Amino acid sequence: MADSTVVSDQQPPGSGQTTPSRGPYIAVITNRNTNLGIRGFMLFSIGVFLALVLNLLQVQRNVTLFPPDVISSIFSSAWWVPPCCGTASAMIGLLYPCIDSRLGEPHKFKREWSSVMRCVAVFVGINHASAKVDFANNVQLSLTLAALSIGLWWTFDRSRSGFGLGVVIALLATLSTQLLVYNGVFQYTSPDFLYIRSWLPCIFFAGVITMGNIGRQLALG
Repeated sequence: MADSTVVSDQQPPGSGQTTPSRGPYIAVITNRNTNLGIRGFMLFSIGVFLALVLNLLQVQRNVTLFPPDVISSIFSSAWWVPPCCGTASAMIGLLYPCIDSRLGEPHKFKREWSSVMRCVAVFVGINHASAKVDFANNVQLSLTLAALSIGLWWTFDRSRSGFGLGVVIALLATLSTQLLVYNGVFQYTSPDFLYIRSWLPCIFFAGVITMGNIGRQLALG
């Protein structure tokens, strides 16, 4: 009986199946918590960098105004803006592949780094347009940015979960910004949607789609 038990636990000689060997380095990287930590740190770093660059455009064009005593960096931004944007980027980038997995709908549309980089470039372009392109009125600017943001989603995402998360997170981010402006943390010049610019939700939506694509691509690794 003992011999038959041992034989049954072993693989047949002709099965052709071999157990892959994992070195100590691969074992550490493939650990779930370590993998999440690495991806989270990379997403946080990308979010901080984009926040510094994009907020510089807004401040230079006097779209956003911070009190003089909170300006503390060469990028003319309040110290808390990059960490907040980095944290939000990490949460969004980790949330997107998690939702895809829970829904059982893995995202397979344009899954390569070249597409992700083009998505980042389009997002930066949309933000640049909001700061530097002059339109006849804010309604025309808002409609244009809304069309560009939806076009970004259609070009680089096209998933229902991506669109839904983008809308929800953009609305939450807009509400948070309204509260910050209401409490005098900073302000927008010429606000036309309560305390902010009406095109701001479009920027948030495009940013969510962009960070979601980066998070999905990192999850493939």
